[in-house]
Amino acid sequence: MNMQELIKPLIQKNSSKIVMIVLDGVGGLPNASGKTELETANTPNLDALARESACGLHIPVAHGITPGSGPGHLGIFGYNPVDCQIGRGILEALGLGMEVRKTDVAVRCNYATIKDGIIKDRRAGRIPTEQSKKLTEKLQKGIKKIDDVELIFAPGMEHRFAVLMRFPDNLKPDAAMISDTDPQKEGNAPLLPAAHSKNAGRVSKIAEKLINTAHEILKNEEKANFILTRGFSNMPHIPNFDEAFGLNALAIATYPMYRGLARLVGMDTPALEGSVEDEITFLKKKYNEYDFFFLHVKKVDSYGEDGNFEGKVERIAEFDKLLPQILELKPEVLVITGDHSTPAIMKGHSWHPVPVLLKSPYVLGGICKAFSERECVKGELGIFPALNIMPLALAHAGRLKKFGA
Repeated sequence: MNMQELIKPLIQKNSSKIVMIVLDGVGGLPNASGKTELETANTPNLDALARESACGLHIPVAHGITPGSGPGHLGIFGYNPVDCQIGRGILEALGLGMEVRKTDVAVRCNYATIKDGIIKDRRAGRIPTEQSKKLTEKLQKGIKKIDDVELIFAPGMEHRFAVLMRFPDNLKPDAAMISDTDPQKEGNAPLLPAAHSKNAGRVSKIAEKLINTAHEILKNEEKANFILTRGFSNMPHIPNFDEAFGLNALAIATYPMYRGLARLVGMDTPALEGSVEDEITFLKKKYNEYDFFFLHVKKVDSYGEDGNFEGKVERIAEFDKLLPQILELKPEVLVITGDHSTPAIMKGHSWHPVPVLLKSPYVLGGICKAFSERECVKGELGIFPALNIMPLALAHAGRLKKFGA
């Protein structure tokens, strides 16, 4: 029996509010100073909160496994990321507001610069979002259909966009097992969209035609004259968040992929732009309409991936200054954590356990002096699987009945 099956009969409704703040990639490692980003940042509000909260470290997937953003978020949403594996194409498409059907294959794309068959810039100089939008409209006008497959395009931020390949019939579960064409490094030729399963050949051929046709349309562009495809995926079956946990949930996120993740599990996902402060303003506005709120803070992770230790420190400190606005709402349960660790010294995601804080009237507290990796390891929650965060939040919100007689 999995965790969701165990708690489903125990769920009871009440008027409690649960707020989950995800500081993307918040976990880190020490730099030459001997301190991590969290230990370096000026975080008086987070530290005071940690002193009265239950703290610990969560493991996103399993010991030693470095998670992508999808598995990282699914775990903290209460889904086993090993059982629920989702392609990035689906997440990107959902996040851009595309309606994804069972007959669709979704793929993330980058505009890129190519010369003499070699990639000069995998991101086309990070062209402005407005230019990307115009180019994507151009592709949509030029490629409505390939063979019997409808093509639907949606612009993303900067150099990114998504494509749905809408087939006339249902696809096999392994139909989207296609390799990325992005070689992950400039100076290389783009790769072929090769099929890696017996049912992926048809999709592979459409993908190859899409790439060639797009290049023909874009060939005179100065920077964005080619497309690289990544994360081919089709729609998985995932239990609805409300059915699984009895919560009417709202996702507050400015980046499409994270809205896509939330939409995949059945949260409401309005399109948002702006700063973390704008996200908090939106949280206040919608506070009486939902039971559960997922608020995503992206830039902590971005600076970690860039290897910018000080930048990550500053983003954490910026959030700390805004935290009192969230505390004013007095949610019955407040969870603050990350989806994974992104140590600046590693310039990427890592397998290290992630700090987690749970504020509720029903915790021991008084164990940790600050919100950091070294302090959270002392906390009452210990080191535990990420998918246990949701049952803990439900229990502390009085939303789980007793198990057994």
